[in-house]
Amino acid sequence: MEKSEKNNLLIFGKHAIREALSRGTGKISKIFVLNSLAPIKYDDLNKECEAHNIPISSVPIQKLDRLSNQGNHQGFIAEISPIDYTNFFEWIEQTMVGSSTAVLLLDSIEDPHNLGAIIRSATAAGISAIIIPTQQQVPVNATVFKVSAGTAGIIPVIRVHNTEQGLKDLKLAGFTLIGLEGNAPNSLWTAEWTGPLAFVVGSEGGGISKKVAKLLDSSVSIPMEHAVESLNASVSAALISYEWKRRQA
Repeated sequence: MEKSEKNNLLIFGKHAIREALSRGTGKISKIFVLNSLAPIKYDDLNKECEAHNIPISSVPIQKLDRLSNQGNHQGFIAEISPIDYTNFFEWIEQTMVGSSTAVLLLDSIEDPHNLGAIIRSATAAGISAIIIPTQQQVPVNATVFKVSAGTAGIIPVIRVHNTEQGLKDLKLAGFTLIGLEGNAPNSLWTAEWTGPLAFVVGSEGGGISKKVAKLLDSSVSIPMEHAVESLNASVSAALISYEWKRRQA
């Protein structure tokens, strides 16, 4: 096991990765596979990753060489998170979900600084958990952990296959789904909601996707002055987290 240039722990080689998976999948953030390899050569690994919501990226050899510092990666590198990820269904079974339960579901946050800031403010506000998809989403890496000021891991970080599936699972668990959208007619300050709640925060550039918006129960907007178009994703997440906290009081 080695460290990358961003201080993320890395595992090199297919057999070493399989061994790590057999000991537990909670800390595997992502797996990089050489793009010239035929998928049949790692079909067993791919199936195990799909079962545990671990993304696999097919990348050129230059990226693998850079990550391994020209080491013997054998076409496979796994990145290890500084925290343990939580399984959604295990969390539901272990949590007393009620009217005071609120989670943040992040829809394709790709900037690690934003994710770290979101984790820090959500933890401080008392949000119950943060849910992230495995697709088009930065994992909890060393940068995220550093920006979170060590708060990453205090509350569960749950991984789901994609945002849509995460929303469907939350709905089945009794959560009301509320999105933050700039053009929503209901203001964050006046909208009515009852828990348990799942607040959905969209990506830095595109916000909440149309596919995700169709699954929401309602949307709220943050009042803006002086023709300011939008706020940073982490600022928006902090505002809705603390509005929820204010209402709890």
